[in-house]
Amino acid sequence: MGVNAKLFWILAGFFVVADAAYTIWSLLDSNYRVSAEPAGGVPGPAVEWVGTVGIALTGVLSAFIAFYLGRTNKSVGGTLAEDRLDADIDDGDAEQGFFSPWSWWPFMLAAGAATVFLGIAVGFWVSYIGACIALISLVGWIYEYYRGNFAR
Repeated sequence: MGVNAKLFWILAGFFVVADAAYTIWSLLDSNYRVSAEPAGGVPGPAVEWVGTVGIALTGVLSAFIAFYLGRTNKSVGGTLAEDRLDADIDDGDAEQGFFSPWSWWPFMLAAGAATVFLGIAVGFWVSYIGACIALISLVGWIYEYYRGNFAR
């Protein structure tokens, strides 16, 4: 995580510099002027606020993520496997859980969820069909190892 924190600090610095360059560029652009004419008759330079604020907020978000990763890295105390140069691939893999590689229930659950969202977009009655498919698929996935050939 220490490397990730450093990368996000670099990214935050880049966005601060990019924001300053974007603001200066919009002030120097002769095609972008204030629409309301001042007393002199010639519109003056203006800042393009949407891009300026968007790039600035991207830099702030990068700084937030960098700060969080840095604090998390300090609270862990040790060095993670991905931060060590002599680490092997097997050093970083943790137990993720048990997943059936032959199971069709996740596919059916995703199809039911897609049908629910399709029903929200097209006609609400389709959502009832998708909800039934999703409910049956969820129960089937949960009780997959309680019936049939793989019962324990």
